[in-house]
Amino acid sequence: MPETFTSFMARALHDPQRGYYAQKVQTIGAKGDFSTSATLSPLLGQAIAHWLTEESKAMPEVRHIIEVGAGNGQLMQTIRQSLGWWQRRRFRWHIVDTSEGLRDQQKQRLGKHVTWHTDLSSALQAIGGKAFIYHNELLDAFPVILLQWQVNQWREVFVELKGNSAQEMLQAHSLTDSELADFSVFKQVPRFKDQRVELHLSVRDWLRHWAAAWAQGSMLTVDYGDLFPALYHRQPQGTLRAYLLHQRLNGTDLYLNIGGQDITADINFTDYRKWTQALGWEEITFQDQASFIKARTKSPSNQFMDPDGAGGAFKVLTHRKLFK
Repeated sequence: MPETFTSFMARALHDPQRGYYAQKVQTIGAKGDFSTSATLSPLLGQAIAHWLTEESKAMPEVRHIIEVGAGNGQLMQTIRQSLGWWQRRRFRWHIVDTSEGLRDQQKQRLGKHVTWHTDLSSALQAIGGKAFIYHNELLDAFPVILLQWQVNQWREVFVELKGNSAQEMLQAHSLTDSELADFSVFKQVPRFKDQRVELHLSVRDWLRHWAAAWAQGSMLTVDYGDLFPALYHRQPQGTLRAYLLHQRLNGTDLYLNIGGQDITADINFTDYRKWTQALGWEEITFQDQASFIKARTKSPSNQFMDPDGAGGAFKVLTHRKLFK
């Protein structure tokens, strides 16, 4: 039976027995399938440590720090080291991660200094709702709705797996009128026949799930993506791709090695910013990674600060939630 691409991606990545994040313990780094900025350089961690110091001065009553989706734990390790012994002891440290394998790696790296949770809403409730939250390359792993423009309308991509092959088909999407209004792609007719786009409805629902439990603090989002319509400039096939042993895979290769390779898509920051604004959070900055790091470290320019490379591809968005 055909299933939506959303369902396929959710199973391929997050199935508790056979999903990518359940099976592959070594996903990140030289021996994994991909590397993140945090595993290649300490610069991002140093910049986030500086950001945490700034936010702590503005809200000294907030004493909890939560990283969501902490990978192998290297980013938090760098942040803690950058803050120094006295400063890091002022905070209680938490990680929210659903992958048992990754939690084991994090515990080996960070030891007893961290409390682990599997859900951000329950973590916030446990600490009274006041926290500084950050996440790096988290949202791109959320399952997406995959749409394709055909005969002057958007249609949803469905997938039928047959043995070692997969067949795609297009069917009418089931989005409601209110959901259609939440996505920028419906406001502009694509310039290319068969243009594909990804909708992160799962990200919107995730934000709404835990928003009420967050009483006060700041949040920092780091991920690759862009504003709409620049996000799809010269990308008629959309931004979906897979990674296996540092090799980028596109097209029908997404359906190979199910559960054994990462699948990801760029973030539409036009939509993401709209959803956070609707929740009443104050947007403080929206900038590329190069600008964020340059403003908070003294390091000379390198690949992470190159506006034509990772420095421009990754965006950093910060919000504040003030206690009322």
